[in-house]
Amino acid sequence: MAELENQTPGSCNSNCSSCGTDCPSRNGGTPDFKAKLAEGCSVKKVIGIVSGKGGVGKSTVTSLLASGTNKDGFKTAILDADITGPSIPKAFGLSNDGVGMTIDGKLMIPDKSANGIEIISANLLLENETDPIIWRGSLIAQAVKQFWSEVNWKDIEFMFVDMPPGTGDVPLTVFQSLPIDGIIIVTSPQELVSMIVTKAVNMAAKMNVPIIGLIENMSYLKCPHCGEEIHVFGESHLDEVAAEHGLKVLAKLPMDPKNSAYMDAGAVEAIDLPEMKEAIKAIEAL
Repeated sequence: MAELENQTPGSCNSNCSSCGTDCPSRNGGTPDFKAKLAEGCSVKKVIGIVSGKGGVGKSTVTSLLASGTNKDGFKTAILDADITGPSIPKAFGLSNDGVGMTIDGKLMIPDKSANGIEIISANLLLENETDPIIWRGSLIAQAVKQFWSEVNWKDIEFMFVDMPPGTGDVPLTVFQSLPIDGIIIVTSPQELVSMIVTKAVNMAAKMNVPIIGLIENMSYLKCPHCGEEIHVFGESHLDEVAAEHGLKVLAKLPMDPKNSAYMDAGAVEAIDLPEMKEAIKAIEAL
């Protein structure tokens, strides 16, 4: 009991009845969970890439957005917040020997892609990229905050945060701890898209985070012979869902084996998708 009564704000267990600390929560205010960048670091705009379910290509979209803004001359970074399922390093052809430390040993220096995108990911810190990270939610959330506060982010203009699917610990940590300027919701053309998008929209509303727009991945497959669009997963319902929530559809991305091969080869920066141009412009307009 004595430990509970003498809690510091940093050790809050959300149980005000057992705590004597004079903090914003007890006084009716809103506690500040924001993590701070290290001294001398700066990030102008932070964009979260989210999805309501896994397997929709969220990391692919993150990589394409970062590559697009980087090609347009902006200093770009990716914070891979999908701690237990990181795939960003693979897409950019990065291994576990690219993350360094500052001279004083206090901050990590992010790895860089072939075209200069700065990247931090759990897989860059593992001895083997296939080693599993078996952590509870609190440790995963803490790792995400460290990727923000203990990395040498220098003069970044656009940072993309690749989040795990759903509305659990990591998205909550990112929304509360990082200064998110907006999110992009990634989805696919299945019937349950309405429910999934609505969950993400409702979480963003509760956390007071702006939604930049929606991107539908695997929208169709274009026949290599006649050019006909084949809707492998059925007809898209995204326009109706977007209209229901007053959101903008930024892109509908095709399925393309060539692009998948680029991703598998670690050459995502070689992909040129005209369908991404509007989404990239929406980011840069921030």
